[in-house]
Amino acid sequence: MEHYDAIIIGSGQGGNPLSTTLAKADWKTALVERAYVGGTCINYGCTPTKTMFNSARIAYLARRAADYGVHHGEVTVNMREVRERKQRIVEEFRESGLKGIKRTQNLDLLTGNAKFIGPREIEVQLNDGAVRTLTAEKIFINTGCRPVRPQLEGIDDLPTLDSTSIMELDEIPEHLLVLGGGYVGLEFGQMFRRFGSRVTIVQRVGQLLGREDQDVAEAVLNVMKEDGIDVFLNAEAVRVQKDGVQINLTVRTTDGEQTLSGSHLLVAVGRKPNTEDLNLSAVGIETDQQGNIKVNNKLETNVPGVYALGDVKGGPQFTHISYDDFRIIRTNLVEGGNATTDGRLVPYTVFIDPQLGRIGLSETEARGRNIRVAKLPMTHSARAVEMSETRGFMKAIVDADTNQILGAAVLGVEGGELMSMFEIAMLGKLPYTVLKDAIFSHPTLAESLNNLFMAMDK
Repeated sequence: MEHYDAIIIGSGQGGNPLSTTLAKADWKTALVERAYVGGTCINYGCTPTKTMFNSARIAYLARRAADYGVHHGEVTVNMREVRERKQRIVEEFRESGLKGIKRTQNLDLLTGNAKFIGPREIEVQLNDGAVRTLTAEKIFINTGCRPVRPQLEGIDDLPTLDSTSIMELDEIPEHLLVLGGGYVGLEFGQMFRRFGSRVTIVQRVGQLLGREDQDVAEAVLNVMKEDGIDVFLNAEAVRVQKDGVQINLTVRTTDGEQTLSGSHLLVAVGRKPNTEDLNLSAVGIETDQQGNIKVNNKLETNVPGVYALGDVKGGPQFTHISYDDFRIIRTNLVEGGNATTDGRLVPYTVFIDPQLGRIGLSETEARGRNIRVAKLPMTHSARAVEMSETRGFMKAIVDADTNQILGAAVLGVEGGELMSMFEIAMLGKLPYTVLKDAIFSHPTLAESLNNLFMAMDK
């Protein structure tokens, strides 16, 4: 039995920096990782998907070259080269993280699967077959989540794709069926449409991106249709079956049942936490019905000395939130502070094209308060017009009593970057009038903030 000051299970975007920070603070630390350093973000999420997103955008822009007076030959996409480029970048990021861990004193990296066997005690089944038992005063769970496989008749009898396996294709699907109209389904659906696939998206509810305002969802739907993607809303998947080389997906809509045929099926209906193998019951760590580990606003579980951070605790599943979880724990345990999750802003960007950047309250969430809504189509942005990238709009929700910005949505070129400008204003508690009257460089996308808020005041 080996004793440590801290054990961290999982080397994601919270666990990795936490391990090196604690070790540098003279905590004897063990980091347990069953696969690759870096967690979902580097290996299966942000890094590979956004790398491929940019390959798809280049193909899109190349096909639009004539719109800009530039002419060339036929545009083709080599999926093997796209995948190899993606993998090179992933391995660069992964190796960088691994080097940082290896050069940190007081930090041991164990490669294998961990589970609780008692209070503050875990067993690690190493990948080489050995078993080690570790104890620690503090244990941090950062095991992340994985794609959900739905209960659907016939799904176990045929090959399907998820958000990880679809990035390993060496061929462009002839017709990609996408089950799910959320962030993952839309990003991959549009991506593979631009690579050259025919794409059909099946969404169970009445709009894409079910948590967004209706006008945002409708604008996103229009983008998908403009890009040549077929979308079925209010369509419930009933069964799926293989028919030779084809996959037949039967869906039930308001018009009755119909069968969609495609070459590949991407399942993108959600994610679930990696908690089953942790043997949480051995120490009585509480989870919700979905298996997410319950924590308080300091990321403490109900068991003293045990914390959870990142996707495994439920809530917003974003890399930047996982990293902020690390900062909260660092502040409290290393720096003697008193940080919590209370009131923190949760920005995010959906990497469709144009991007959808979101921060704070949506218009739907803000209803019932005394608010004003500012909205500006991207056709009114000089820079967007000059770029021939005028799809979408920006919208800000303002408290009518205080003039404070409560939230914003930007569906437009570089929507994530524009959203971040709203976030900075919100962090600084600036009234919207400061942005309305600010001098921004011309011609930039940022300059559109002037027009946005001037339009609200007319």
